[in-house]
Amino acid sequence: MHDAPTAVPAPPATEPEPLSHGLKQRHLTMLGLGGVIGAGLFVGSGAGIAVAGPGIVLSYLIAGTLAMLVMRMLGEMSAAMPASGAFSVHAERALGRWAGFSVGWLYWFLLVVVLAVEATGAARIAHGWVPGVPQWGWVLIFMIVFTAANLAAVKNFGEFEFWFAALKVGAIVLFLVLGALAIVGWLPDTDPVGAAHLTGDGGFLPNGWGGVISGVLAVVFAFGGLEVVTIAAAESDDPARNVARAVRSAVWRILFFYVGSMLVIVTLLPWTSMLPGQSPYVAVLDAIGVPSSGQIMNIVVFVALLSALNANLYGSSRMVFSLAERGEAPRGLLKVSGGGVPRRAVLASVAFGFVSVLLNLKWPDSVFLYMLNAVGAVLLFVWGLIAVSQLRLRRRIEREAPELLTLRMWGFPWLTWTALAAMAAVLGLMLTDDGARPQVLWSGAATGAVLLVAGLRELRDRRRSGT
Repeated sequence: MHDAPTAVPAPPATEPEPLSHGLKQRHLTMLGLGGVIGAGLFVGSGAGIAVAGPGIVLSYLIAGTLAMLVMRMLGEMSAAMPASGAFSVHAERALGRWAGFSVGWLYWFLLVVVLAVEATGAARIAHGWVPGVPQWGWVLIFMIVFTAANLAAVKNFGEFEFWFAALKVGAIVLFLVLGALAIVGWLPDTDPVGAAHLTGDGGFLPNGWGGVISGVLAVVFAFGGLEVVTIAAAESDDPARNVARAVRSAVWRILFFYVGSMLVIVTLLPWTSMLPGQSPYVAVLDAIGVPSSGQIMNIVVFVALLSALNANLYGSSRMVFSLAERGEAPRGLLKVSGGGVPRRAVLASVAFGFVSVLLNLKWPDSVFLYMLNAVGAVLLFVWGLIAVSQLRLRRRIEREAPELLTLRMWGFPWLTWTALAAMAAVLGLMLTDDGARPQVLWSGAATGAVLLVAGLRELRDRRRSGT
C-alpha cells in the first residue's frame, strides 16, 4: 500500500485550517468532560453491575485507564499537529493514505449510526412527556434544531455543548456529594452503611475476575466520545495549547466521575438489586429519599442524549470534511460558509444520520440491528490505529521536530504497547461472549470492506502514476 510520509508536517501555524476558530478553551474543557458522560453511564452501567457486582469499580477502573491512555496518545499527536480530522490525519501521516481513509470513514459511519440511537432514545423520553407528538415528530424536531445549530457559527455548537456538559457534570457532582453524605449517615433518615454491601452478597468479587472482565466488556464503549475534543481543538484560537489543556483536565476527572459513581452505588445498595436496563442512579436517589428521582434522571438522560447527538453530528461533519480535504471524500463537501462552517459536510452527515433514525424506527430488530452490530467494535479498531499511529509519529517527531511535543504520552513506548495488548484482549474476549460476538464479526466485516476499498484505491492510484 501507499508508503507513509517520511517527514513531520510543518508546525500548525503554516497550515491554517479553512474552518472557523470560534471555540474557546472553556468549550473544549467541558466538551472533554461531558463527551463521555451519557446514557451509557446513567442507564447502561446497571448491566455492568449485574455481571460484576461491586467488582464493577475495577471494571470501570480498567476500562477508564485504557481510555485515558488512548486520549493521552491522541492528545500528544493533536497538540503537535492539530487538524480537523485528528486521528484520521495522524493515521495518514504515520501509516499512509489507506490508514487515514479507513479510520476516517469507519469513525464517520460509527458516529452517524450511533446518532440514530441517541435521537431515538431522546424522542422516546420526550414522547412520554408529550404523547401528543409522535416519536418520529420528536426525532424530526431534534434533527432540525441541531442541524441549524451546526450550520450556524461553530461557537453555537460550543455553547450548546458547554451547557449540556455543565448540566451532566453538575448532576454527577451532586450525585457524588449526596451519595457520600448518605454513606456516612449525614443525610436525614440515613445511617452509616459501612462496607456491608461491598463485602456481603457474595463478596467484592461475587463472580470472580471473570465477572470483572465481563464488566469491562459491558462498560468500555461508554468511554467513546472523548475523541471529539481533539477534532474540535482545530477550531479553537490556539489548537496545540488548548487540546493539551483539555486532555489533561478531562481524563483524570472523567475517571473520578465514573469510578466514584460506581463506588457510591455498590456501597449504598446491594448489587443483586441492580437490573440491566434500569438506572442504578435512580435506585440510589430513591433509596436516599430524593423525591421524583425517576423524572430527575429522565431529564439528565434526555440532556445527555441530546448532547451526544449534537457532538456526534459535529464530529462526523468535521471528519468527512477532513476526508474531502485530503481527496478521500467528494470534493463538493469542501464548501465552507463565510463563517467557516462546512455546511455541505454537516448536511451530508445529518442526511445519513436521519436515514439511520428512520431505519431504527422502522426495522430496529433487523436492518438497523445489522448496522449497529457493524459499528459495535469499530471504536476499538479506531483506538488501535490511534495507538499504532502514535508509535510511528512519536519517533519521527522526536527526531525531526521535538519542540512540537508539548504533551507527551506516559511511559512511551511501553504503555502504548500495553494499551494495544489490552484492546486485542478485549476483542478476543468479545469473540468468546455470545452477546458480543456478532458485534466483533459484523464490525470486522465492515472494517474489512473499508480496507478493501482503500486497497483498491491505492492500486488505482499506483497504476495511474505508473509505479
